[in-house]
Amino acid sequence: MAKDLMPKSWKEFPDGIHVEVKDQPQGFDYITAGWRTFRPEVNLDKCVHCMICWLVCPDNAVVVEDGKMTGFFYDHCKGCGVCANECPVKAIEMVPEVK
Repeated sequence: MAKDLMPKSWKEFPDGIHVEVKDQPQGFDYITAGWRTFRPEVNLDKCVHCMICWLVCPDNAVVVEDGKMTGFFYDHCKGCGVCANECPVKAIEMVPEVK
């Protein structure tokens, strides 16, 4: 982008800007499971299917079927724990990863 066309602040960027990184794995192409020391486990008896876990997951690792949370795509979960931290009914617990 030419210097004179570059926005002066972040507020000048249009809504919905998309940054594409060439030749880098994106989303489901990237397996992050090897990063984990803890993994989330859901107690479906406690889950109220509010979908907050799905909303906050940075890796799209929450499995949703028929509008309900049913588990995790562990290949894509890096074990950050955001889902467990944000679960309002504490249906998700972070447990040690066993290899």
